[in-house]
Amino acid sequence: MRRLIVLNKPYGVLCQFTGEPGQRTLAECVPIPGVYAAGRLDADSEGLLVLTNDGQLQKHIADPRHKAPKTYLVQVEGVPDAAALAALQAGLDLGDFRTQPCQARICAEPAWLWPRNPPIRERKHIPTTWMEIVLREGKNRQVRRMTAKVGYPTLRLVRAQVGEWSLEGLQPGEWREVEAPALPPETSPGGARRHGRVQTSLSQNRHNASLKSPRHFVRGKTP
Repeated sequence: MRRLIVLNKPYGVLCQFTGEPGQRTLAECVPIPGVYAAGRLDADSEGLLVLTNDGQLQKHIADPRHKAPKTYLVQVEGVPDAAALAALQAGLDLGDFRTQPCQARICAEPAWLWPRNPPIRERKHIPTTWMEIVLREGKNRQVRRMTAKVGYPTLRLVRAQVGEWSLEGLQPGEWREVEAPALPPETSPGGARRHGRVQTSLSQNRHNASLKSPRHFVRGKTP
């Protein structure tokens, strides 16, 4: 049976079930064997993590072609101005890649947000600001690199939502099981749908009789 778990990953927990002595892992939060993270969160980031026991579903969720929007709540040092917001929204050159356009806005600290343990390091005379950033991609430490690029280092990062799944009602370390979505048939590079066994019809064979390479049956697979 396919299973899909949404977890509120605590700060300091690795996105894996094994680690070196002294490292905190997902094993302390999720007692279900055979599930693995679909996507990742750094150890120093918190919030929504999706896990499943289905390899094809895991691949689908993590595949860049199917990237669902991911909503992050970001506490930064300083008060971002209009130019910084516009730069984030338009896309940034981070050296090794350019970010895609995204949504970025100033927001209030959510009333439901739990205190972080340990607390962030705040500088006494520098204010902090909460932002909401929505991405459809997810490179390594991307949000932190984006806010640093426009001059506002990230102090705290919480992923609040991935597609239709949210943190609603989950405290750090808590999880719930949700219904696994149906997977669409995979689309081949040539644009044709592959679903189950696909056999070239007699009429197609006649139409393509001039082709030198023979057609083959293709076993469909879900992403």
